[in-house]
Amino acid sequence: MAVHPRVEQLRFARSEFARGLDGVGAEEARRRLLPMNSIGWMIGHMASQEYRYWIYRAQGRNPLPAALDLAPYGKPATTPPLDLVWDTWHAVVDLVDPYLDALTSETLETRLVIDGRPHDETLGTMVQRVTYHYWFHTGESQAVRQLLGHTELAEYVGDFTDAAVYRRESTA
Repeated sequence: MAVHPRVEQLRFARSEFARGLDGVGAEEARRRLLPMNSIGWMIGHMASQEYRYWIYRAQGRNPLPAALDLAPYGKPATTPPLDLVWDTWHAVVDLVDPYLDALTSETLETRLVIDGRPHDETLGTMVQRVTYHYWFHTGESQAVRQLLGHTELAEYVGDFTDAAVYRRESTA
């Protein structure tokens, strides 16, 4: 079964986020240039969101509880270590991808039931929210990198050759 195009776009946004952070050092990732977040927080925040959406809420599992509190929305800003956030982000992506691989047009139109009530967004809208959220933090991270004095940053958006070309959803 082919991966849904919305999931492919999420994965492309992830890859561009990671590409844009290539070359960031451990100390730089912990610096917070107010009012922006630290780069470490951004990585941990995206790991936390994907984990919360696709593992904790969608599957009712919690195999990596630290991911929920690494850099969640609405909590005080943190400056977590770069190796911790990347290790967590990669672990979350590995946990999440099999779930995302199974999403279909039909399942993307459904709503999760959270605390006994239907969630206000469909799974498809949640996929789009995460995708757009990656783009938001990609831009924020590049602004922080510029303020840190980084030059010759990645150009956006990257190579569409294979990962992000338009394709019609498979009906098979």
